[in-house]
Amino acid sequence: MFSKILIANRGEIACRVAATAKRLGVSTVAVYSDADREAKHVAVCDEAVYLGGSAPKDSYLKGDAIIAIALDVGAQAIHPGYGFLSENADFAQACHDAGLVFIGPSADAIRAMGGKSESKRLMEAAGVPLIPGYHGENQDGAFLKQQADSIGYPVLIKASAGGGGKGMRIVEQPSEFIDLLESCRREAITSFGNDQVLVEKYALKPRHIEIQVFGDTHGNYVHLFERDCSVQRRHQKVLEEAPAPGVDEAMREAMGTAAIEAARAVNYFGAGTVEFIVEQREGSMNFYFMEMNTRLQVEHPVSEAISGVDLVEWQLLVAAGLPLPKKQEELTINGHAIEARICAENPDNGFLPATGTLFTYQKPEHSTFIINKNSTDVRIDDGVREGDVISPFYDSMIAKLIVHAPTREQALAKLDRALAQTRIVGLPNNVAFLRYIINTESFSQANLDTALIEREREQLFDQHPLELSTLAVTAIAQQLASEATMQGLDPFSKPTGFRTFSDYTRSFSLVYNEQSYNARISNWHNANCSDNKKGSDNLSSFTLVIGKEIANTQDNSNANVAAQTETVYEGQISYSSIDAHNHTLWLDGARINAQSWTNHETVYVFADNGRDEITLVDIMAHVGEENAAVGSLKSPMPGQVVAFKVAVGDTVKKGEPLAVIEAMKIEHTITAPTDGVVAELLFSAGDLVADGDELLRIDSEDSQ
Repeated sequence: MFSKILIANRGEIACRVAATAKRLGVSTVAVYSDADREAKHVAVCDEAVYLGGSAPKDSYLKGDAIIAIALDVGAQAIHPGYGFLSENADFAQACHDAGLVFIGPSADAIRAMGGKSESKRLMEAAGVPLIPGYHGENQDGAFLKQQADSIGYPVLIKASAGGGGKGMRIVEQPSEFIDLLESCRREAITSFGNDQVLVEKYALKPRHIEIQVFGDTHGNYVHLFERDCSVQRRHQKVLEEAPAPGVDEAMREAMGTAAIEAARAVNYFGAGTVEFIVEQREGSMNFYFMEMNTRLQVEHPVSEAISGVDLVEWQLLVAAGLPLPKKQEELTINGHAIEARICAENPDNGFLPATGTLFTYQKPEHSTFIINKNSTDVRIDDGVREGDVISPFYDSMIAKLIVHAPTREQALAKLDRALAQTRIVGLPNNVAFLRYIINTESFSQANLDTALIEREREQLFDQHPLELSTLAVTAIAQQLASEATMQGLDPFSKPTGFRTFSDYTRSFSLVYNEQSYNARISNWHNANCSDNKKGSDNLSSFTLVIGKEIANTQDNSNANVAAQTETVYEGQISYSSIDAHNHTLWLDGARINAQSWTNHETVYVFADNGRDEITLVDIMAHVGEENAAVGSLKSPMPGQVVAFKVAVGDTVKKGEPLAVIEAMKIEHTITAPTDGVVAELLFSAGDLVADGDELLRIDSEDSQ
């Protein structure tokens, strides 16, 4: 076994590898970029060496610099994790040439499987089932369209060197082919440095099922069963589970045998994943080879959970020249496991990636990276801590939440509870969205395919599970509890509404779901005003009236539109707050336990049945603000301008594509918010933009 390894990666996978290495007594060396100076993976490794700038090309993609550091610190091997250089054959070869062990397959195996076209030719020769398509060298656009026409639509354009959902486009109509081909190629160049593509038939109701394989340098092969990764957005996985629902022993054996034959065809050793597209047609399932990932997968923890095998440990053993610890007949499936990818993104806005600070990051009770009988049934793999910054330079994933239980039904319940206990404030994230998915009928009943998210749109997007009254009371309770901690002992100075004779009334300005409200509390009293030091623990009661602000346009003689309110809620409310974040509410005869945090003026409220947010407006903070520019188009995220689809003077319609922004290696098309004429372009292709930067201005056609 090695005495020291360098981990050529960052984030949760670097922490994951370091944890197993530490358990085995292997020292670890981290490398880090400017953006990662204070990162968790730097802290958990035994040594850390500065690598370069924040952009991957200036740090984690600098193979020569990484090898030089490994030699300088006396490392014997390099673990590449996943992403970055993990499937770079030249880097694997360079490690070998420098006398270092690349903890992964040989450079030849990576090359053979790294090109989707070449790998499919090899699989065809090995007798592995393939889906119809063109995998050749001719990359002329007209020729590729001709191939797509003969295959029949819909087709899938895929970057030959691609992975991770990048460089993929579904083409529904012949007229869309060339534009989507160009977009696919641009993304492929950005992500992989190679714009070669292949074209395949898009399978009907497809499922994405993959087999975890392992080989050693002694010619031994095993598979560790299958994972279902069908739930995807933007061709990227959201939820993964093992074993795959609906796969019987016969199909499992057939897929496992095909996966091992695929690995054997390229003399593969180490951890790998053979991915299959499974077409569901008239009650039957047929599988076709899609690609082989020559590395550890993001979703490897679900295979670890059901097999009891630490896959990183096996990687280290095989790389050190030892045989596989188990034979196929010694591997069995134990229970069911599901992994949820927690990402910094906005599901309600096209899953746009988000950046920002993890102002609040609280996790359910869990274990970390431990694969043994003492581990809990809830595991979290992450590479961040509360207060860390999610930057625009790397993947948007914050953490992986993995649960394990005897049955799928129990695993679903456990995952739902763990997600309900996860608190993230400071940037958009998909925790609530993940709960919506697992509670859909499609997912809970295992009616799986890659279109599940689109099929269940009504239950997944723009959801508001908490009542307005719950949000308002929680926001008010937090505000009053926060104020109470800032007051002195004098009861007249406290914000409790203490009065000797008169009633107490206080108003709050709220914004919920882009609608303005006014909340008024009155006749408020404290059940025990004598406990000045712990006043937040006392039961407090008041009458709450919430009014919805509406415009009064009946008086046409008045040029100014008057504002009125319509009462939408009135009731007697009680609550107690342990502190500014933990509250027990009594509304309409029900008790609700809620937690809340404020970021700027937005109050994020968490309860057992969901999370939502409401803005508690600080009126004084907005004095003197000017209205935002009318007709402007702002970038919804930090990124780089790929192209403008329009020029100054062009007439555009609402929803028409205006600009393409690339963020986190994925292209996003920005559309027109209204009809009008392009008045000014404020950036050029190649420019970097920040979240909220004005990209262009649109004048209404009436103003022309």
